[in-house]
Amino acid sequence: MSAPSAPPENARDAISWADAGREQQFAKWLARVAAERRLAPATLRIASADASFRRYFRIDGRFGATYIIMDAPPDKEDCKPFVKVAGLMAAAGLNVPSVFEWDEKQGFLLLSDLGTKTMIDALDRENADSNRELYLSAVDGLVAWQLSSRRGALPPYDRELLMRELQLFPDWYVAQHRGIPVEGKLRETLDAAFALIVDHNLASASVYVHRDYMPRNLMLPRDPADPRLGVLDFQDAVQGPITYDIASLLRDAFVSWDEEFVLDITIRYWQKAMKSHLPVHADFGEFYRAVEWMGLQRHLKVAGIFARLTLRDGKPKYLADAPRFIKYIRTTAGRYRELTPLLRALDQIEGTAAPAAYSFGRIE
Repeated sequence: MSAPSAPPENARDAISWADAGREQQFAKWLARVAAERRLAPATLRIASADASFRRYFRIDGRFGATYIIMDAPPDKEDCKPFVKVAGLMAAAGLNVPSVFEWDEKQGFLLLSDLGTKTMIDALDRENADSNRELYLSAVDGLVAWQLSSRRGALPPYDRELLMRELQLFPDWYVAQHRGIPVEGKLRETLDAAFALIVDHNLASASVYVHRDYMPRNLMLPRDPADPRLGVLDFQDAVQGPITYDIASLLRDAFVSWDEEFVLDITIRYWQKAMKSHLPVHADFGEFYRAVEWMGLQRHLKVAGIFARLTLRDGKPKYLADAPRFIKYIRTTAGRYRELTPLLRALDQIEGTAAPAAYSFGRIE
């Protein structure tokens, strides 16, 4: 939800509404909330939009305070998971937006503002080591989140959901984006690989999973007295493999690192998890392999999602990062003999010849 902190001229004019009825609903809601909370409606401006139908506005309050308003059309977005997970994360000690107002029927929320600068904005992409403290802060938040896990509080990240996510790759990336029919031998190969991937991932212990725990969704602290990173975009949280969020953090959609740095942070996470008695594998090598297989699941899914965002939702900027995911997928598939058929299928899909060797390497 990153945006400039100062409102542009005619800030409200920059906010467009496709539905005049919803615009009127919002105006009435804002008038009431602004009066009760002493907000300044004239300062309303766009904060950000995301890959869903949600969008966010920023508005000024008293004494220099700013707030975030979420616009989530109820026919397209259900805000109940957001509110529930925000409560779970706050109880776990994480820095998440507070929900001050929630019109559940209309899908308008007034939230605390975690700032305008994300962790990814602060990363030095040329010097991985200079980012270590930021990543370790992210690890601290992740461990606190996982330690708060309790059965039944969140939907399960089960076989059905994992398989449904993987199908986004053949349905959208292969068939729609690449224009390749997913049938015959290709269909058999992908189905067999997906079954193998899901089996590996379900073997990991189950904890709370943010499901998109990456630098773009982590905010730099606003208060010098509170060093915690802010956490956003958590509404799709589930109970699932403990490997998922650390894979998301270090095998990111928008930035990549050499394996030396990835290993360093993963080891530090694993050590902290072991010390905290989280259910990670006692052998780091086994744990790291499990993280790689979980990352493979995520990369296949996200490649499909990015294709769908471009082709269905008219958001082409996401597909521009698809080559990063294809390289992630090829790298992991190249490490494990049982994934050789997937690697060959990927070469067929991409129209490339299989390289002689593979390394994790930095992906530009």
